[in-house]
Amino acid sequence: MSHPVASLSLDLDNLWSYLKTHGDEGWESFPGYLETVVPRILDVLNDLNLRCTFFVVGQDAALPKNTEVLRSIVDAGHEIGNHSWSHDPWFHLFDAKQLSNEVLASELAIMTATGQKPIGWRSPGFSLSDDLLRFLAGHGYQYDASVFPSCTGPLARLYYFATSGLNRGERKKRSNLYGSWKDGFQSLNPFQREWNDGSSLLEVPVTTCPAIRTPIHASYLQFLAKFAEPAANCYFRTALRLCKFRKIAPSFLLHPTDFLGKEDSPELAGFFPAMDQPADVKMRRINRFLSDFANRFEVLPMGEFAEHHVGQKFSKTAKKETRNKKHPTPIAVS
Repeated sequence: MSHPVASLSLDLDNLWSYLKTHGDEGWESFPGYLETVVPRILDVLNDLNLRCTFFVVGQDAALPKNTEVLRSIVDAGHEIGNHSWSHDPWFHLFDAKQLSNEVLASELAIMTATGQKPIGWRSPGFSLSDDLLRFLAGHGYQYDASVFPSCTGPLARLYYFATSGLNRGERKKRSNLYGSWKDGFQSLNPFQREWNDGSSLLEVPVTTCPAIRTPIHASYLQFLAKFAEPAANCYFRTALRLCKFRKIAPSFLLHPTDFLGKEDSPELAGFFPAMDQPADVKMRRINRFLSDFANRFEVLPMGEFAEHHVGQKFSKTAKKETRNKKHPTPIAVS
């Protein structure tokens, strides 16, 4: 490959899931914007010749009204990942039965709607537990993508709470939303999780800016661009250069709201970053961000990226073992 590899993914969070997490009324009827946003996303990716992993929520996959649009993602050559059944961002509080239901119910709905079995997982709100990871490893998942190595999680959570009407109990359930400051010390590079029973799972963190660990996902860039677009562009390009310099394979994260404007979903304009901007402005920006990304890296969907990473690891291990292998002792012939 002419460029180092990187991965591209999109959390296909629907309108109802944001309203639910925010504590707003009306989410129970599952309002959505998938029919509007998915064709836009597919057009952009097609124009840039990019393939992506779409992490789909099981509840959306179970609704017949979404089948056609979800199938169009697979027909366009993209990968489908599992983004849970309910999109509740407090998986660290779930017991074993709840975890099993969230993974398997969503997996079944996704397979029924798209014809593709997910091999990758991302938790809503980056909420994780060791029980969840072990369950994924034991049920054939090849990678998790729920780690967000940034210290900014508590600040994002405070902003979210400040714009919501959540009571104390609901805030407590969301107490780990976007992670903790300790997450900023986690690895930026993919790493293998291993357990004593021999099971393992590749972890592909959502990349943050090397050294300072601030976000570089597209929604954060859209937010920065509201105030200073040239600065947002410079910041992203600098982060990508740092990734190359430090040999970090970046995992770039998208959301539907990166392709939507205030006229598309006015319900989100009051609390979701950059959703007070018009769609044409945001579409222009996301095209530029993705172009910059594609010009610097060989961009793969996450399943192929995971396969490439594991293959490279095994290749390097084999070469090292070959170099370290002692020459056989000659056998004396009498």
